[in-house]
Amino acid sequence: MKDIFSNVIELAKKICKAKLTEGDRAVDCTMGNGNDTAFLSSLVGKDGRVYAFDIQEQALVNTSKKLQELNFLDRAVLICDGHETIEKYIKEPVRVFLFNLGYLPKGDHSITTQKETTLQAVQKCLNLLEPDGIILLVIYPGHDNGKAEQEALVRYSSTLDQKNYNVARICLTNQVNNPPELLCVEKVLPR
Repeated sequence: MKDIFSNVIELAKKICKAKLTEGDRAVDCTMGNGNDTAFLSSLVGKDGRVYAFDIQEQALVNTSKKLQELNFLDRAVLICDGHETIEKYIKEPVRVFLFNLGYLPKGDHSITTQKETTLQAVQKCLNLLEPDGIILLVIYPGHDNGKAEQEALVRYSSTLDQKNYNVARICLTNQVNNPPELLCVEKVLPR
């Protein structure tokens, strides 16, 4: 069996697999090159829907190509806008929100997610999150904007009412060079 905690991205995917079933709604809040959008599309099936956000046109081009190759284009809605505008596009409950923060791999590293807009997006996601749904944030504290996002997200999530949310922070404390972290916010089922 592969190490469970060796990679927080793989851990986030395992959580997605546990949470998502055919017909569910999911959101890739940081589309990038489409890997997470394609992964989520495979989990929600032909009756599900994945909304994917990115501010860079190249991300939409790359993702569209990937989804077309996998025959998943009809399962996804690709949106060229910031994730902080989520409420303009989504009006239904969502099971999983996935953020893979930072910058577009193989893209312009000066264009990164920002703590202000990421916090706005998370707050709006909480309003759309269905009971037992989850927000997964892969955070990269190895660059200045990533460190600022990490601090702001940890501070904000620690204020969420424990009667309504379970919050977990997973960081690989024995790894060097500021490894990525996973922050999970799960909406508690009503009692």
